[in-house]
Amino acid sequence: MRAEFPDFRLGSVLATSFTATLTERRGEAVERIPTPQRLVDWLAVSGLTVDSCTPEQLDLARELRESIHAAATATALGHALPASAVRVINERSVEGRAAAVLTPEGSRQWRLGSASSVEDALSVIAADAIGIIAGERDGRMALCGSPTCRAAFFDTSQSRTRKWCDMNTCGNKQKKARFTANQRKSADS
Repeated sequence: MRAEFPDFRLGSVLATSFTATLTERRGEAVERIPTPQRLVDWLAVSGLTVDSCTPEQLDLARELRESIHAAATATALGHALPASAVRVINERSVEGRAAAVLTPEGSRQWRLGSASSVEDALSVIAADAIGIIAGERDGRMALCGSPTCRAAFFDTSQSRTRKWCDMNTCGNKQKKARFTANQRKSADS
């Protein structure tokens, strides 16, 4: 990946990994797909290789990302889904020509349409979002406990009590901050 861009934060759930292309939403936001080529890069590492991306397609992708985040956040909080988010997710889902195929190893893989377009890739991401938001997969939607992150993530831990979108980033930052605060308290006592 190009060194001038921040690393991607990839998880095991496609839709919430896609929402993580914008991080620190309540702090100094970090845009991880600032250019069309960067979206092509993210799609490739996510198994959705496309030939190219236009600025307009990047705008569609960001609109989908924010709609998934809004719907996932509402789900995690037990609120009604925002109608505009539902509309965008549904539109992106039906616009592509991707198909699920079975691999010889018995797993599902996505095959994009003959043009391998961004729209095809976005339809796969939207379909994944529909599955997790609709409760079709074993897990629950949750929000990161970091006050600057608040990313929506899909918790598949056994107890369903995970607090951080990523232990290596948000979890470690919060634990380090708590440790430092406790050290200061001890020094002041």
